[in-house]
Amino acid sequence: MDKYLLGKRIREQREAQNLNQEQFAELVGIGNIHLSEIERGKKNPSMDAFIRIVNALDIPADYLLRYEVKTAKTVILNEITEKMKDLTPGQIEFIKDLFNLALKNFANIGG
Repeated sequence: MDKYLLGKRIREQREAQNLNQEQFAELVGIGNIHLSEIERGKKNPSMDAFIRIVNALDIPADYLLRYEVKTAKTVILNEITEKMKDLTPGQIEFIKDLFNLALKNFANIGG
């Protein structure tokens, strides 16, 4: 599991809910230093702590694990679609062009 990406997603969700680390650590029932290590990707939470984090954030676990779980690809695609729903047709065309350019570059570098 990519500890850095997991910690980043946890931090993003905590901040989106306007909670500081101290408040969130208390809510989850872990130490502030331990939460900091998780958010910085230095440590993985235990399964018990992970469940408490997911419950405290009131989000599905696959949202945090989307980079690790193959079926979580749907979560990523839904997130992209949601972000694009209010764009103009011209903006969507621009995003499509960027996407195609990225795919071409991935093919060129073997990614």
